[in-house]
Amino acid sequence: MPKLHVILASTRPGRAGEPIADWFVSRARAHGAFDVELVDLVEVDLPFMDEPNHPRLRRYEHQHTKDWSARIDAGDAFVFVTPEYNYGFTAPLKNAIDFLHFEWQHKPVGFVSYGGIAAGTRAVQMLKQVVTTLKMLPVFEAVNIPFHTQFIDEEGVVGANDVMEQAAAAMLDELVLSEATLRPRREAIREAEAAGKS
Repeated sequence: MPKLHVILASTRPGRAGEPIADWFVSRARAHGAFDVELVDLVEVDLPFMDEPNHPRLRRYEHQHTKDWSARIDAGDAFVFVTPEYNYGFTAPLKNAIDFLHFEWQHKPVGFVSYGGIAAGTRAVQMLKQVVTTLKMLPVFEAVNIPFHTQFIDEEGVVGANDVMEQAAAAMLDELVLSEATLRPRREAIREAEAAGKS
């Protein structure tokens, strides 16, 4: 079963991203097509980029980078759960992306964004420029949550409406198709790398 990493991009105390990510993880597990793992950037706790070599070289010196590399390399598809800060996405997410290069390539990515009237969509537009540079495939389908606080109750649990549920299902369906399409490319690259090392 392919592995889906749901990456929680907000690290702010009291973040709304946590209940939103928990809701989406539950929704993705119920969908049944992926082995789903929540990747919380608070727990990953990467420092600001501190590798002396370019990520393309994969000559990582720090254990936190080696661990991050192995974790992302193991993923077959991704969903970024992101707020919008000043028309953009979060600095911790950009930092986490920039630590690596090849580990992201030829993998599909979807977006769950949240915010006010724009529902985080401007952050997603900026993210698409970044991920395509890394040869990731952003799927068109997305979950965009406007005025997100109305969906989070006093216990910190998301009560999704039909639009959110349908959007999540459509995005997961597309991630399944895209992951299967890209998998032969990833496998061919891995085989070529293994042959080069032997």
